[in-house]
Amino acid sequence: MTSEKQKLIQSMLELQKKFISHEHEYGLALQDYFAPDNEHPLAGYSQEYAELANRLIDLAHEEKSSKR
Repeated sequence: MTSEKQKLIQSMLELQKKFISHEHEYGLALQDYFAPDNEHPLAGYSQEYAELANRLIDLAHEEKSSKR
């Protein structure tokens, strides 16, 4: 389980770096985050990040035998 958690965290950090880099270079409009075009560099970002975060939370609850 730990290695999966580490992989999830690494993926989340990589996504954050990509997001921050894009924001610093081009700025960020609300549409860029919430509804980017399919060709936009951040297309799917918020959904992918949320899925990774939710899986990480699920693993933490499994590890502690707790419920969400």
